[in-house]
Amino acid sequence: MLNILWSILPIFVLIVLGNVLRRGGIPSIEFWNLNDKLVYWVLFPSLLFFKTSTTELAGGFLGPLAAAILTGLAAALIVSLGLGLAFGFSRPQATSILQGAARHNTFLALAISERLFGLEGLAVAALCTAVLIPPTNVLVISLMNILLRHGGPGGLWAPVARDLARNPLILSVGLGIGVNFADIGQIPVIHDATEMLGRAALPIVLLAVGANIRINEMKASLSPIALATAVKFVVFPAAVWGMCFTLGITGVTAYVLTVFAVMPMPPSSFTIAREMGGDAPLAASMVSLQTLLSLLTVPVSLVIAQNLF
Repeated sequence: MLNILWSILPIFVLIVLGNVLRRGGIPSIEFWNLNDKLVYWVLFPSLLFFKTSTTELAGGFLGPLAAAILTGLAAALIVSLGLGLAFGFSRPQATSILQGAARHNTFLALAISERLFGLEGLAVAALCTAVLIPPTNVLVISLMNILLRHGGPGGLWAPVARDLARNPLILSVGLGIGVNFADIGQIPVIHDATEMLGRAALPIVLLAVGANIRINEMKASLSPIALATAVKFVVFPAAVWGMCFTLGITGVTAYVLTVFAVMPMPPSSFTIAREMGGDAPLAASMVSLQTLLSLLTVPVSLVIAQNLF
């Protein structure tokens, strides 16, 4: 466990540094706003395209991976929604509990997977990203709309579908897999450029993750945070491990699935809660606390996974 902890500690150092720099206005708030766009639209898509287009993908690999991670997502959604309403939390609180239990920080998952498991881990993580982002966004946003009673069916699906259709992470993975299966090899200039951009992605994105943690927005009671965090760090990975046992998933694939299962909710959850009328301070508190806790929950979960698989 200590080896894993020491391996991922530099990742969290960069996250803390990013938060400190943004709070200090270094180099400027405008820089960090533009940096978020650079990471989302250019750097990470380049990394994902290069890795998925150049890594050997075993036949029949994607189905079991998708089944395992989506089972975890379904379990987290059902348990968090059921308990959130059963315990009498308000609907805005229930939507933040839902986000805290089911949504994951994709950037952090990719960084940890690459740090611990190298290129193989990063390739598996890229596939997890492509599998998990669409259903997570569709289901979470849809359930939030229902809980908060926003609009009719058109207002429910159209924005989600539009965002997914232009999501650069999904598009880059899909394009990379297409190039990979077409077996055309590396494309001159394009692969060279995306490889160079991909090298810059991980350290910059970790600074951006830290910069987007809003500690000053933290203001919430402990019980909804505890519920969402318990589902995220217990129910989600337990469901994934159950499917790994059932489907015979082992090794790096099982470990990367574990990483995704215990990822903290992303900073974008705060923005979603604020824009949709959910409990934004609660979401901000969950983001900060889950990110801090993941320094311990990731090593502990991986030690369990290594003993199981």
